[in-house]
Amino acid sequence: MGGPLRVLHVVVNMNRGGAETLLMNMYRHIDRSKIQFDFLTCKDGVFDDEIRSLGGIIHRIPYITEAGHRGYLKGLDHFFLTHADYKVVHSHMDKMSGFVLRAARRAAIPMRIAHSHNTSSEGSVPSRIYKWYAGTFVESAATHYVACSKAAARWMFHEKKDNVLILQNGIDCEQFAYSVKTRLSIRKELDIPENCFVAGHVGRFNLQKNHAQLLSMFNQLQNEKPNSILLLVGDGPLRPEMEQKATELGIRNKVIFLGIRSDIHRILQAVDVFVFPSHHEGLPVTLIEAQAAGLPCVISDQITEEVDIGIGLIKYFSLKNEASGLSEILEAAKKPKRMVPLTAFSNNGYDIKQTVQVATSFYLNQFEVNHEDVNGFYAHL
Repeated sequence: MGGPLRVLHVVVNMNRGGAETLLMNMYRHIDRSKIQFDFLTCKDGVFDDEIRSLGGIIHRIPYITEAGHRGYLKGLDHFFLTHADYKVVHSHMDKMSGFVLRAARRAAIPMRIAHSHNTSSEGSVPSRIYKWYAGTFVESAATHYVACSKAAARWMFHEKKDNVLILQNGIDCEQFAYSVKTRLSIRKELDIPENCFVAGHVGRFNLQKNHAQLLSMFNQLQNEKPNSILLLVGDGPLRPEMEQKATELGIRNKVIFLGIRSDIHRILQAVDVFVFPSHHEGLPVTLIEAQAAGLPCVISDQITEEVDIGIGLIKYFSLKNEASGLSEILEAAKKPKRMVPLTAFSNNGYDIKQTVQVATSFYLNQFEVNHEDVNGFYAHL
């Protein structure tokens, strides 16, 4: 057969989440004469037009919230039976990958990849129980296992955790390098004076990202730095509630809700400290981006140490001790350090070129790769 190997990535939608951002970073840099990405989604996404412009095909089936349990499984079975010509299915649905890959196995698709991007399931208790049930099919349905970090591998793959490829969340480092010109431009655009101290956060408005505690910490920061501003990038179901909370705290005029942005690399230039109090994470791409922008990062101690590339920008705090987090934010304000060695990212495997190299070998050789070829990215946890 001629043409590139078509890899089918399975996600809910192609919006600006961590896994989706990684996929687009890979897609833009991979040799598309050898490997082409297609997508099985359930909803429209902001990257859809770009995907089509790069030659990708976007398939749709109704998600479980619309189709119900039986309808969703029936939709998966029908899709894979009618698209059994795919050789590689790469599912990014965490525990829900169990249902996806079981349907792909029934269609005899040879390479079925489960990719863990997290360390916990989100949602209500019934929702988490349902995801746990879906996850019981992962190890039997998948042929290959991938994770963004060791912690994410341990959470999702259990007995298979010793045979997991750690595919690191690489970025285009040069795009995020600090620029005074860009900083002044974006601050002018957002009407932020240069003498303002800006705390920033990028993340979906859900319980995992812990915006409620972030707002509480920022409220306390006003006592020490009354000229401070909080930039929040992202959208999600809890955004209205967080806007109301900011109003109740009396800081609504100090919090800028930017919504979904396509220019995160520019936004980060306007920020002075990046705050990330998540309850759990796999390995957030946005923290790699923030370090590439030279930003001090004050983050929850629930986030894996693998996110720290070793240039002194990561400071952890306990979610049970907001005062320690506030202290780290104030300390970060004293030490502006925006120029960072980009070699630190390649040395730690977070350059997108390296991620693409690993992914290319991964797909084309179906994991039969020499460890030296992928610079030791095959992880034995």
